[in-house]
Amino acid sequence: MTSLGAREYDIILFGATGYTGKLCAEYITQRLPTGLKWAVAGRSASKLSAIVNELKSFNSDRREPGIEMAALIPEDLDRLVKKTRVLLNTVGPYHLYGSPVVEACAKNGTHYLDVTGETVWVLEMIKKHHETAKANKAIIIPQIGIESAPSDLIAWSLADLIRNKLYVGLKEVICTQEMKATPSGGTLASLLGLFDRYSRKELGDSMRPWALSPIPGPQSERSKSWVTKIFGLRSVPKLGIVTTSLYAKGNESIVQRSWGLQDNGKFYGSKFSYAEYQPTGNRATGVATHFFTLLFLLALAAKPVRWLVKQFVYGPGQGPTKESAKKELVEFRTIATADQNGRVTKRAFGRFRYDGGMYYLTGLLLAEAAMVLLRGDGLTKKLGGGLLTPAMLGQSFIDRLRDAGVIFEAEILPDE
Repeated sequence: MTSLGAREYDIILFGATGYTGKLCAEYITQRLPTGLKWAVAGRSASKLSAIVNELKSFNSDRREPGIEMAALIPEDLDRLVKKTRVLLNTVGPYHLYGSPVVEACAKNGTHYLDVTGETVWVLEMIKKHHETAKANKAIIIPQIGIESAPSDLIAWSLADLIRNKLYVGLKEVICTQEMKATPSGGTLASLLGLFDRYSRKELGDSMRPWALSPIPGPQSERSKSWVTKIFGLRSVPKLGIVTTSLYAKGNESIVQRSWGLQDNGKFYGSKFSYAEYQPTGNRATGVATHFFTLLFLLALAAKPVRWLVKQFVYGPGQGPTKESAKKELVEFRTIATADQNGRVTKRAFGRFRYDGGMYYLTGLLLAEAAMVLLRGDGLTKKLGGGLLTPAMLGQSFIDRLRDAGVIFEAEILPDE
């Protein structure tokens, strides 16, 4: 195995000709250090050359990325990942194309980051490759894009804040996600394809609470009210009325894995729970959103419905125009309750907000996470390897995101 320090590149971006891959390449060109040794990789030399030429207009002073050809076969992937310290993978749907890439990185000791939201596939990768990656000191972090880095980082940040200020863990964390954005063709293709690739049981198992955690999760003392269970509604102080979120289960699974990875749950606390919702203007809208989400997911189980949906959405490799993406935003607002006994229980508030294109943010998250791995020798030694989560990159990742324009806040709330 080639040592990381002796490798030709710092970063290889695999899938640079796709919608998200292009945006990540642009971000690397504009924002990362000019001395960075990096390359773009894929199957089409002509498309990769075109991308490299386009990148010259963003920063003519920096070194051009190398071009590496690789198909999704073991020989090509082994050769590719041995050349780099970190591989960024934007080739989706991941359940179709990601598995051999993860396997190659795990066995060759190459750090790996992707932006999947396919939790059932992530569970499959954990079962197959966690121990190999750990043995070879390969840090593998899936779901480090809009799903699920913001949720995971806020939960970690509030746990860290309360642990350092109040010397206790967390009891309950409630997060809301507001997103004004249009999904790309790749995102939609991934969602639709999951129902073709996996059985209902496999999909259901991956959505169970603590399914991704390396250890059994705590038994929550607080159960959902009948109103929340039936109508999806909940009223949360400081967050308002909330309802069911389409993205909640995937984000919750990653946060729960972080709980288990961090000191066997002791860092977050033995009574920790995490739930994610979507903010809603009023109860009627919230009920409608809840039932629409449930019916939409049930309908996707039918092949004719999936075929119909495909006729009206972006195809893979397509997405919102740059002009329309400028109007997009995402905001996560979170309340965390400290695990304290007494009349007054302290709470903390966290916020993650980004104004601009969601897929540009995804490229930003990928690139900045890569820089944490490249510059954090102490951190990488501490983490060792394995199938990890965005929160494992900790404060260094948060600091880089703030410098890149993300609003990230965490504070203890005053007593009421």
